[in-house]
Amino acid sequence: MNDAANEPVYRKKIHFQAALLAGFSTLAAALLIGGNLATHEAIAARQEEDLLRSLSLALPDSLHDNNLLDHVLEIKGPNGAPLTIYRALKEGKITGYAWQVTGQGYAGDIGLIMSVDRDGNILIVRVLSHAETPGLGDKIEVEKNDWINRFTGHSLVNTTEAQWHVKKDGGEFDQFSGATITPRGVVKAVHAGLAFFKDHRAELSTFDAHKPNGGKQS
Repeated sequence: MNDAANEPVYRKKIHFQAALLAGFSTLAAALLIGGNLATHEAIAARQEEDLLRSLSLALPDSLHDNNLLDHVLEIKGPNGAPLTIYRALKEGKITGYAWQVTGQGYAGDIGLIMSVDRDGNILIVRVLSHAETPGLGDKIEVEKNDWINRFTGHSLVNTTEAQWHVKKDGGEFDQFSGATITPRGVVKAVHAGLAFFKDHRAELSTFDAHKPNGGKQS
């Protein structure tokens, strides 16, 4: 017996097939939404943990007695997009700032977090993400090399414009053997970060640390 011949006629109609496809699509979408809702809080919590871990490197506990996520300021960044500034407070006074910058490496973007004290001196620079060549460009990671620690203490005041380059370009900072593009991109990003701080220093220093949404600090 031919099963196809005995198949109900309605199953062969385009409307039935379209409705069946729509039903499966709706079910798949519902499953995806359900999965997203079920994991959303866990993902958000993990992202906050990762952020706090990065911030704890840039703004160590000795600098602040506040929750760094409670006192943030969002202003327009160098590329026009909103940029979040995290502020360290001690006894109600701002002691430091941290924010993310991006450098251009050999293999793509290099994500960095940098922090400065109230006077614009670099406290720390750390790599958050990169895709640089293992054994060459990955020396920007503090676990692989102490090169990135050399930014500490530098500022626009004690380091001239000409010095904010790798030595191959006549500047202050070492490059890596066989990998100049990577450190050059980091130096450029950090220098741009300091210039950004200088341009917004008045805005940042007069913001009331006790009022995340505005006000002035005495």
